[in-house]
Amino acid sequence: MKVILLDDVSKVGRRGEVRDVSDGYARNFLIPKKLALSATAGNLQNLEHIKTQQDAKAGRIKGEAETLRQRIEGMAYEETRQASEEGKLFGSVTAQDLVDFLGRQGVKIERRRVQLDEPIKTLGETTVPIRLHPEITAQLRVTVVRE
Repeated sequence: MKVILLDDVSKVGRRGEVRDVSDGYARNFLIPKKLALSATAGNLQNLEHIKTQQDAKAGRIKGEAETLRQRIEGMAYEETRQASEEGKLFGSVTAQDLVDFLGRQGVKIERRRVQLDEPIKTLGETTVPIRLHPEITAQLRVTVVRE
């Protein structure tokens, strides 16, 4: 089945391209998630119009992510936890703790966007990357101090 991609899809193509994909992939994944349109004669004639709409939408989303990045990088999260004499925490600071903090600040972020490989288990300052957009990543400063 031929489809027009409305967004970049890994291992398939970039936005605006006409690609041939399997029928099931198009019907069950790409079209319901609004990642593609079926390449009918009418849609192919309107391809330039569809591209300009998608470019405008992508630019707006990227702009919103950029302002959110500036807002997040202006914040600093400080957590007080019990710790041993060596500086190891009894427990840890997880990605969910960071999401909860950002939620209290009025920033809604999904937990999977926080790129914390493993929970923070030591005292000190750490910067945690938060992926807001494929091209934009914010750095949140996290400081863990002894209780």
